[in-house]
Amino acid sequence: MVVGFNLSATLNVVRLFKDPKLCIPSVKYANFNEMKLPFPGHIKAVVLDKDNCFAKPHDDKVWPEYSEQWERLKGMYPGARMLIVSNSAGTDDDVGHKQAKILEQQTGVPVLCHSVKKPGCHEEIMEYFRRNDVCEQASQVAVVGDRLFTDVVMANTMGAYSVWLHDGVIKSSNPFVLLEQQVYRWISK
Repeated sequence: MVVGFNLSATLNVVRLFKDPKLCIPSVKYANFNEMKLPFPGHIKAVVLDKDNCFAKPHDDKVWPEYSEQWERLKGMYPGARMLIVSNSAGTDDDVGHKQAKILEQQTGVPVLCHSVKKPGCHEEIMEYFRRNDVCEQASQVAVVGDRLFTDVVMANTMGAYSVWLHDGVIKSSNPFVLLEQQVYRWISK
């Protein structure tokens, strides 16, 4: 398991005081299987969080109940059009990017190796998509994740389509997740 302090998220929470709507998703679903596919027609690329999005936290394979939806998504956004961006696998905390390599083998999807954690790695994401001739603009990207302060804030900051999976694979009792959900309820009133 790879765990490390997320300076990017800590600093970006300050942005929420200035612009609380940064944590309001374009669309929300309970979990990965609930997502309506395909995404809107202008979406050319998909960024996926790992933990509690398509995989059980701290696991490196697709949650069995999601395998059919996973394959459907891979078929719609093949090759470099689908990218896993995790705050564990592929970060500097992932020594030698060993977890990223395992995750790529288990899922058949590339994992972004990035030095800045979400929500601050959007430039690295767009650099990846441009380098692979997938898309030029962040508005052509859907970001799917279970965390408001990282996944959704990053998507909205970069101008992408944000997809929030509010329950994830398993309902979280993490105090930060519960705080995010409370903030969402307060802001979305």
